[in-house]
Amino acid sequence: MALDYDVVVVGCGPAGSLTAKHIAKSGANVLMIEKRAEVGSPIRCGEGLDKGGLAKMGLKPDKKWISNEVKGAHVIAPNGTTLELKEGMAGNEVGFVIKRDIFDKVLAKQAILAGADIMIRTSAIGIIEKEGYIAGIKAKHMGERLDINAKIVVGADGFESQVGRWAGIDTTVKPKDVYSCFQYDMIGIDIDPDFSNFYLGSCAPGAYAWAFPKNEHRANVGLGLQVAKIKKKGEPKQYLDAFVKSQKNFSKGTPIAHIAGAVSVCAPIERTVGNGIVLVGDAARQIDPITGGGIVNSGIAAQIAGKVIIEALETKDFSAELLTKYEKGWREILEDKMYRNWMAKEKLATLSDDTFNKIIEAILDVQVEKITSLELMKAIKVKYPELVKEFEDLLT
Repeated sequence: MALDYDVVVVGCGPAGSLTAKHIAKSGANVLMIEKRAEVGSPIRCGEGLDKGGLAKMGLKPDKKWISNEVKGAHVIAPNGTTLELKEGMAGNEVGFVIKRDIFDKVLAKQAILAGADIMIRTSAIGIIEKEGYIAGIKAKHMGERLDINAKIVVGADGFESQVGRWAGIDTTVKPKDVYSCFQYDMIGIDIDPDFSNFYLGSCAPGAYAWAFPKNEHRANVGLGLQVAKIKKKGEPKQYLDAFVKSQKNFSKGTPIAHIAGAVSVCAPIERTVGNGIVLVGDAARQIDPITGGGIVNSGIAAQIAGKVIIEALETKDFSAELLTKYEKGWREILEDKMYRNWMAKEKLATLSDDTFNKIIEAILDVQVEKITSLELMKAIKVKYPELVKEFEDLLT
């Protein structure tokens, strides 16, 4: 069995659906394939999304997929000292706690209404190559083998992406550049619904813990561990259980869902295109290395990918040379920040609880009005000048 399309998009997360939507609007023949039985499920996400990022994705808030709108964030040091970041300090970095399963379904629906086709329970099992070009996907649909011929393949198949690897694109990630995450959807807790919480230090070695409120009695409570720091199987859950137990407002709560997964927090990879192929989102390692968030970067990259792929179809040029316009486009917007945040992540992973305590204390004492790297360094230098030396390479 074989199908013929202009473009096949592997994966129906935000990166895949948004790319498909942008291409389908041009009238191109687009197919999205999704290995799972339902778009957006199971959820593997903290479900935080900032307002500014939503606008950059070309999307508007929709009550269908918003659980809660927050007014700011609390950054909590190991000793409990709390830095409160309201919208005036954090800008558009504050935002929403979303219903990720519904969010993904809405984006897939938009792509379908734009003209894209979709096949669920369809797994990519290999690529089709012709004369040095990727020319489609070998797939399994409901257990039946299927060839999907396409002029361009979009790999949007997430953290575990195989499409890029099959095409000869190196997307490997070192253990120190992966967070293994575990999260509870908890009810019966006490939490301020106006603030997302971020907990620093040894409660989550190499990463951080979080609590994203859905209302005053329910939140996503989770943490990530740097894989290089994990010593035995099951540690992410053990760390989360210990963290929940240590927080009086969470310890009385009850988990109604367990969510586990991994996320890449690496520096930008060397290449995300080839002849007839484009990688987008998690598959392209376009994740913010500090937060582990990828929705916004995926949405930005998807818009650029859509424009370049439309040009490729119009000119009938599917070469890596033309598709490099996508490479240059997303790097121009995202690469500098991603690389700087990766450097910061590398440094933060080495800091002790005492150092985190001092950093938060210094920022509170100076009363920073706007959260930027430079302002933070100035604040820390006033009280702990010796700490700034550790971060000098981030300011160049």
